[in-house]
Amino acid sequence: MTTSETSTLPASVIEALRHDPVKPAPPVIWNENYLNWLQWANPGHFHPGNLYCFELVSRHLKSDAPWLEIGTFAGLSTNQMAHFKRKHGLKNTLFTCDKWHFEGGPHGHQIDESGISHDQYSKFMKESYIRNAKFFSYDALPHTIELFSDEFFDAWRKGEEREDVFGRSVKLGGPLSFSFIDGNHSYDFAKRDFENTDEFLEVGGFVLFDDSADGSKSPGGLDWDVCKVIDEVKATGRYEVVIQNPNYLFVRTG
Repeated sequence: MTTSETSTLPASVIEALRHDPVKPAPPVIWNENYLNWLQWANPGHFHPGNLYCFELVSRHLKSDAPWLEIGTFAGLSTNQMAHFKRKHGLKNTLFTCDKWHFEGGPHGHQIDESGISHDQYSKFMKESYIRNAKFFSYDALPHTIELFSDEFFDAWRKGEEREDVFGRSVKLGGPLSFSFIDGNHSYDFAKRDFENTDEFLEVGGFVLFDDSADGSKSPGGLDWDVCKVIDEVKATGRYEVVIQNPNYLFVRTG
């Protein structure tokens, strides 16, 4: 990163890039007793390397602009981020969006011979999320909007007033300081999630892509399409890799 590129960044972010350079595998694993207890109680899919990325963002980002999580599931990452915000005394409002419609889970169909439909499963996961967030994010409940990410960004762009899943009204819109992209992993969706994030992410803001490690595979053994988006982010010339741990954390430089 050149001097001219870093001149537009907050000093704290420059310091982060100097002292937390891109590290090779194995990833840096961030261990805290509370996070272990959280993970045991709150289901979710995540790489433990993401925790160090959350720590870096929380430690070095001074902006008060909101955070966004795309894809919520049962709230594990949501509650992890709430912990890091709490720990570092951050007041950034956390927004999340999810409609609990899962890839490979067509509505109206039963899950194998379980007797449980995908609709019932989606309802259960939403209820689980609400319970988990109320318990673990008791002091800073996120504004979770039940929309697909494209719908969420359209509402954000228009500055709409929306009701979150906890029954609270909130006005959407404005810049973002951090976006965690963990929604639909297909190429078109992941690319649009980045493009929409890019529209609102402020200079010095961070974006983390889940399941973006080089060679990441889906449960079925296929390459995750989100990895293709990483190359496109690098090609913009407006983002720098802060760390690959093994998922990619970028900072916006211009």
